[in-house]
Amino acid sequence: MRALPCGDAGVLFELSGLDEVLALHAALEARPPSGVVDVVPAARTLLVRFDPRRTGPDDVERDVRGTEPVSVSRQPGQVLEVPVVYDGPDLADVAELTGRPERDVIAEHTATEWTVAFGGFAPGFGYLTGQGWPLDVPRRAESRTRVPVGSVGLAGTFSGVYPRSSPGGWQLIGRTELPMWDVDRDPPALLRPGVRVRFVEVAS
Repeated sequence: MRALPCGDAGVLFELSGLDEVLALHAALEARPPSGVVDVVPAARTLLVRFDPRRTGPDDVERDVRGTEPVSVSRQPGQVLEVPVVYDGPDLADVAELTGRPERDVIAEHTATEWTVAFGGFAPGFGYLTGQGWPLDVPRRAESRTRVPVGSVGLAGTFSGVYPRSSPGGWQLIGRTELPMWDVDRDPPALLRPGVRVRFVEVAS
């Protein structure tokens, strides 16, 4: 693990991969060190923000290095159910790319328990990793200039839901009416790091 200063109130930790990021993030969320105000995960890094009036970068680094990571699968809490109509324009392509019937792709997607690993790309967009998810789906060769809000997609080993209409290159397999981002909600994002998700198939 490598620690790098990030501004005057942050330390960026570089780890070997996403599993290590999630395990350390879960431990720090459960027991944040003194003075730590936010922990932001990404694919291979973890940004730890602190209150400089209460602690400093050396103390933060020491505390984080002394934190025992925990298994994400052991985290308690409810599972957010996301209703999905599986009629996405790329569903047939995903089936062909993975060598599975469309119904098998849907069955795998709904049977998997997903966890929001980190956010990015747009407010409310969560990168979801699946426990036991077997598929690695390449992004589209050409991105769309407009992906409809609520589109459910796959890219690599991740799944995600577009919180608003935007360009995007993920393979779209379905859509949901559940709002992922609402500024009048507290917190505005449904898909926050650590949230567990189950996709549920519904009729159109």
